[in-house]
Amino acid sequence: MKKGLFCIAFAAIAIIGIIAQRMPANLQKLLNAEYAINALYVDSVDENKLVEDAIIGMLEKLDPHSAFTTAKETKELEEPLQGEFSGIGIQYNMKQDTLYVIQTVVNGPSERVGILPGDRIVFVNDTTIAGVKLKNTDIQKKLRGKKGTKVTVKVKRGSNPELITFVITRDKIPLHSVDASYMLDAKTGYVKISSFGAKTYHEMMDALKKLKKEGMEQVIIDLSDNGGGYMDAAIQMVNEFLDRDQMIVYTEGSKSPRNDARANGYGDYKDMKIVVVMSQYSASASEIFAGAIQDWDRGLVVGRRSFGKGLVQRPFKFEDGSMMRLTVARYYTPSGRCIQKPYVKGNKKGYDEDLLTRYNAGEYYNIDSIQFNDSLKYKSLVNKRTVYGGGGIMPDVFVPVDTTEYSKYYRDMLAKGVIYQYALDYVDKHRAELKATYKSVKDYDERFKLTDADMKAFIEAGEKEKVKYNEEQYNISKNVFLTYLKGLICRDIFSDDSAYSIIVSHSNKDLQEALKLINDAERYQSLLKTGNLEYEKIAAKHKEKAAEAKNKK
Repeated sequence: MKKGLFCIAFAAIAIIGIIAQRMPANLQKLLNAEYAINALYVDSVDENKLVEDAIIGMLEKLDPHSAFTTAKETKELEEPLQGEFSGIGIQYNMKQDTLYVIQTVVNGPSERVGILPGDRIVFVNDTTIAGVKLKNTDIQKKLRGKKGTKVTVKVKRGSNPELITFVITRDKIPLHSVDASYMLDAKTGYVKISSFGAKTYHEMMDALKKLKKEGMEQVIIDLSDNGGGYMDAAIQMVNEFLDRDQMIVYTEGSKSPRNDARANGYGDYKDMKIVVVMSQYSASASEIFAGAIQDWDRGLVVGRRSFGKGLVQRPFKFEDGSMMRLTVARYYTPSGRCIQKPYVKGNKKGYDEDLLTRYNAGEYYNIDSIQFNDSLKYKSLVNKRTVYGGGGIMPDVFVPVDTTEYSKYYRDMLAKGVIYQYALDYVDKHRAELKATYKSVKDYDERFKLTDADMKAFIEAGEKEKVKYNEEQYNISKNVFLTYLKGLICRDIFSDDSAYSIIVSHSNKDLQEALKLINDAERYQSLLKTGNLEYEKIAAKHKEKAAEAKNKK
């Protein structure tokens, strides 16, 4: 036995020695360690997981965005950016363990067989999904599948006790990254973009063409909370607003030569007045878009300093479908600003908590809390106004987060799903009446109002979910409740756009400021020419305080 073990060990060492002669020293060390563990370790090991863990361990010591994903994770990450998946074509919500159909995709598989908004799906292929507390991901697995495959669902409709059986043939279902597009007033178009995927450019162009036919003369592009996506999509989109040879973005790394992306001059909206809305969650491709618009004095940015994700990842796909995304360069705006915020290698936790740090420092609420350091100053390329770098895009007009109408009672009603559940229940009871009464979103917006009795029922719905009624906090948040409920009810009757037009237009302070700015020609032009002089005053104030503190020492 001892002799056999000795022979195995000797053979392993001999093979390692042969490998070592043919590879660089560092790679030899890594392969030797993996081979020895797999061949000699006291217990059995999963070699594939061992290698994956080693890759993850290496990447964790680098920047915050280099990462490894398994084959399954890679597929899930890529799906939203590719812009489609195969399924039955419904938008749904879970209410008390019951799947409610909110909308069917126009001409999609479910609509074609007769599924209607308000239907409750009880069985999928003879498996009960109602009342069994399935996770959303588990339900998606049952409803999605390869194009052409069939799924049988049993549906409860209205008060009819009998279930209706439908056989649905799965098909390709588009995923849209343009969430909404509509006219804010007689001349201002609005386009809300949630991500930058393979089809986002075409979706944006379709939206802009539609709005132009409706009288659009100026546009607000809303990139708030947009976490980014494909750089090429951002380049295509910004190209529509810039002149020939104007730089859109450039990338550069120590082992990656500088690469410039420039506008081709064939854009359809080079002269259209534009405002871009950003938030602290806007990142990556969103920052490329906003940075180019700002640097060329092409338009103005409204909101709060964006996330600051300016690292370029190159994907390395492995044969098993897993993938390593390795950072190879940084993004720079046309003026030379590095979009990436500072980070400490290997300190992922500190990086992830940066938004919380900014929140605690008061950056989202108080403009005086923002640090406008002289070393972060850059000049725009046409009017030579001051713009700021150092991580993220600093807006031309700062809009503080508004929490005046938010309360703990509102948070609890939202967290328990009461707001969405009540809207679903309301539409379920009044669908026919609502459709007969309101012929358009505009008509609905102007005339629909929830009554005191409706709001009492809303409060009671919260109490059923163990949310204790608080009159003072309810009154603080009443307008928010009314706006969100009105929008959600409208969405279930008309479309997602209608929900945006009511909820966002009536409650979103960033959008309200953007609309005010784009319609104020004098202020708009002044900011384009001189920049935000308020920032200069704050920078001077901070500089003075720093000098005083230094003198005291």
